[in-house]
Amino acid sequence: MRGLAQQALKRSARVADRLRPPAAGAVVLVYHRIGGSSGLDIDMPAAMFDAQMALLAASGRAAPIDAALARIGCIEPADLDPVVVTFDDGTADFADAAMPILERHRIPVTLYVATDFVERQVPFPHEGTPISWGALDDVQETGLVTVGAHTHTHALLDRLDPHDVETELDHSDALIEQRLGRRPAHFAYPKAVPGSAAADAAVRRRYRSAAVAGTRPNPYGRTDPHRLARSPIQVSDGMEYFRAKLAGGMGLEDRVRTLANRWRYRAAAG
Repeated sequence: MRGLAQQALKRSARVADRLRPPAAGAVVLVYHRIGGSSGLDIDMPAAMFDAQMALLAASGRAAPIDAALARIGCIEPADLDPVVVTFDDGTADFADAAMPILERHRIPVTLYVATDFVERQVPFPHEGTPISWGALDDVQETGLVTVGAHTHTHALLDRLDPHDVETELDHSDALIEQRLGRRPAHFAYPKAVPGSAAADAAVRRRYRSAAVAGTRPNPYGRTDPHRLARSPIQVSDGMEYFRAKLAGGMGLEDRVRTLANRWRYRAAAG
């Protein structure tokens, strides 16, 4: 029943896109795992990921995050709306399964790493094996990978006091700089949940950009780089809905999901 409801929502989102086409702007995609071994909807089979990256490469729209940020800072629209590929967390399949595909298609990517899992080699939920610092160094050397911060323990920053927010970010930044030789310039909020006012201020001081939720393009000349909207790519998207998200669509799906998550989040907090 859940799968049927999910597909019905996706079809409704496509209808909504036809009635009101997405605006121009940079599209930021977010992936989590590649390989499909966990059975999660965010764990993409390698063949499907390969097909999606081939389609993106053929479009000529793939862009590094810094180039896309520079472009959306301009008022004038681009001839081709840039697409930024991002990954969250830092599981080993990024190096083992995703990276060979990204290298073959020459797709730049930003990987937001939750450093505590990598440093202590603690598994992520659903048996997600963490990537190693050595593998991160190797993928960074390809010139395609920008390593960003994702907090230290994957903590939700709206639930922490200001001191703990600073501690989370300090640990994350220091480890990335120590292990990889570069301080992170970009950040993604865990679970795409924006932080408190204090967290927002801390993030803005430290990073050039910060990613949140929102399946929509980031419009030219009026995007807050610390509120970058990202479109989550799921196994259930297949190629049809991936094409729609590549075009900046499927916003209705995100709005419904956000309402459902907000209800669950409040219930858990209560």
